[in-house]
Amino acid sequence: MGFARKREDGDGKVRWTAVYRDLRGRIRSAGTFATEKAADRAWQRAEARLAEGRIGDPRRGRQSFRRYVEEEWLPNHVMEATTREGYTYSINKHILPWFGNMRIAEILPSHVREWITELRGTSVSATTLSKLRVILSAIFTTAFNDQVTFLHPCKGVKTPTVSVKPRTIITPEQFDVIYGRLPTEDARLLVETEIESGLRWGELTELRVHDMERATRLLTISRAVVEVNPKFHPDGGRFLVKDYPKDKKCRRFKLSAQIIAKLSAHIDESDLRRGDLLFSVQEDTSAPSTPLPFADPESLGLTDPNDRGRRYGHGTLSAYSAGKCRCQPCRDAYARYRSTRRAAGHDAPRRGRRRDTDGHIPRDWFRTAIWIPALKAAEIQNRVRMHDLRHAHASWLLAGGADLQVVKERLGHASISTTEKYLHTLPEADETALSALHNIRNRTRSADSVHR
Repeated sequence: MGFARKREDGDGKVRWTAVYRDLRGRIRSAGTFATEKAADRAWQRAEARLAEGRIGDPRRGRQSFRRYVEEEWLPNHVMEATTREGYTYSINKHILPWFGNMRIAEILPSHVREWITELRGTSVSATTLSKLRVILSAIFTTAFNDQVTFLHPCKGVKTPTVSVKPRTIITPEQFDVIYGRLPTEDARLLVETEIESGLRWGELTELRVHDMERATRLLTISRAVVEVNPKFHPDGGRFLVKDYPKDKKCRRFKLSAQIIAKLSAHIDESDLRRGDLLFSVQEDTSAPSTPLPFADPESLGLTDPNDRGRRYGHGTLSAYSAGKCRCQPCRDAYARYRSTRRAAGHDAPRRGRRRDTDGHIPRDWFRTAIWIPALKAAEIQNRVRMHDLRHAHASWLLAGGADLQVVKERLGHASISTTEKYLHTLPEADETALSALHNIRNRTRSADSVHR
């Protein structure tokens, strides 16, 4: 049983510490207070919370959903760092505002359906709703197993259908155009290694010299790196190296002789040691500055009247400041003005935003500084990501006649059904079907011409 312990500070002032024993018998403090009565209330509250944690005690279900998630589920549930980061953001944004103050044992399937309906009304996509339901279901699965609640409110609750869109695969000709627009040799080597290996980004950027055997041309994939917010990193860093890839098992496969030769030359020229990264960031990772376009105010028209009934030409400082217009030309005009002042040393110019890195290449930096400019220069209309090169690798292999099981092992897929999705994804894949259709449709005509 808890009690209030009297104590005096250096000035002789009396304070009271609330003391209680936790479930393991350790003496714990529930805080220090000015009066004995306040300290008694504190240790009694602490013991009541402990009672909620005993198996079979119905008071466990009376705790709020927020308390269970923030104090029990999130701190103790085992998950990847990137998963924890994504779950935490989603829980705080979409789940806790609705369920946070409800008693966890009183949440019913009808409440979950109401929550889904409300999110749909705020234009949350079907894909996001499906992911949110998975998170909520994971929370209640743990609560159900821990006997915090005796009902799983997500069972039988459906979310809107998520349409599966056809996968667009870039052709070898499109890849060659993008490859030719990459700005540096290092960028070209990284992208070529990706199309030749089909690695995930975290596997590609964690490759080290000792992972490649030059004589046998074998590449070993045994690690991956992920980029997380420092507060989700065990050591407060930005990059976390995992001792296993996504599928939780290492894999080995061969690379072509020409890419091995290029990688070997890169290793020798850069004087890399066995433990060094094959690809590392060597330049400034601050956000790239792109010149803002100039627009002719005469061709843009006038803003809507402000509070005083005055109108201003779009694309001017007056339209932004006095007209309160936030269209893109007006925002560009103001941004250009501020940029000019900062370049001249006015307005306490701030340093460009830099991404902390230990040598690993930040994904968003590579995308904005290297990849997207190359796509624009190549005039590729389709939205192509670096990860789409992994899809292209699988599709090209299967289109060229590679064995399905070999491609599965090469890419590290957990199921062969995942690999099968890459069959017949290139634009010319339907040509055989069309040829067959043409032959069967014209069979009768061919027979008639023979009889004649």
